[in-house]
Amino acid sequence: MAPSPTPHRVVVLAIPPVIGYDLTIPPQVLGEACDPDGHPLYDVQVVSVDDAPVATSKGYAIAPSAGVGALASAQTVVVPGTQVAGPRRDGSLPDDLRAALATVPADARWVSICTGAFVLAAAGILDGHRATTHWKYAADFRRLHPDVALHEDVLFTDDGRVLTSAGLSAGIDLCLHLVRTDHGTAVANAVARHMVVPPWRDGGQAQFIERHVPDRADEATGDVRAWAQAHLDERLDVAALAHRASMSVRTFTRRFREETGQSPGAWVTQMRVRHAQHLLEATDLPVEEVAARAGMGTAASLRQHLRASVGVSPSAYRRTFRGTSAELVDA
Repeated sequence: MAPSPTPHRVVVLAIPPVIGYDLTIPPQVLGEACDPDGHPLYDVQVVSVDDAPVATSKGYAIAPSAGVGALASAQTVVVPGTQVAGPRRDGSLPDDLRAALATVPADARWVSICTGAFVLAAAGILDGHRATTHWKYAADFRRLHPDVALHEDVLFTDDGRVLTSAGLSAGIDLCLHLVRTDHGTAVANAVARHMVVPPWRDGGQAQFIERHVPDRADEATGDVRAWAQAHLDERLDVAALAHRASMSVRTFTRRFREETGQSPGAWVTQMRVRHAQHLLEATDLPVEEVAARAGMGTAASLRQHLRASVGVSPSAYRRTFRGTSAELVDA
């Protein structure tokens, strides 16, 4: 029998008042990842700075599973969302929190969920990196950390050893991305099936952004995806995309699915729907113009795809997410 792999050591640092939902995501998602023999691929521990139970933002407390000393051997450190005053209000770090962060190994991977990005930024960890946080707090983040390249229009960012996610359930997407990056699509898909969520989330906060999958420099189809996102109103069939990538259709399709978990056609449709949603939220463009700019062709096509994705018409979507009283005709 093959020896059990040594699980990757993940430490979740809970900082009160912690967002309880965020805190439970890494142990649940990463804790479900196993190799074909059922051996766990991650050892996930939750710690607090003082080893005491951590108060959440909703009035209950969560007990840590290990002492703060676990940070000294962490390979990945996750900071969930928090309402801690210093990082959130003026960009400062309490002395005990700064001391705890200083014990993390220099080669560790850093991950934040939601407003945990404020803590990483206050510690200087996000300097020179792309980052995201909950869209609601983007203005506060920019005020405190103008030198961090904030992208609040994405679900998550991956800058190698520094990864950040948007609010709440976007943390699920990021943790699935970690599993996919570390152990491949098959393992990530198995975790997603167990949790009864899609490998790539199609709903919730993901509906209200322009981009869903972050660009990675080491992905063979990354440049083509970036180009496609900027040219959604053009012809984007698989042959055209494969030609731009200088690959055969067969090779391109295989690599594309390996890197995104989707076929090129499904991904393009998803990107077009997301862009249409953004235009419906952020502009007063007529529905026909939204359809054209998103590459849907006609309002009827847009209506069909939007109903399939979120169950509502373009005008109903616009009323819901913009609060507008304008009556639009879904031709």
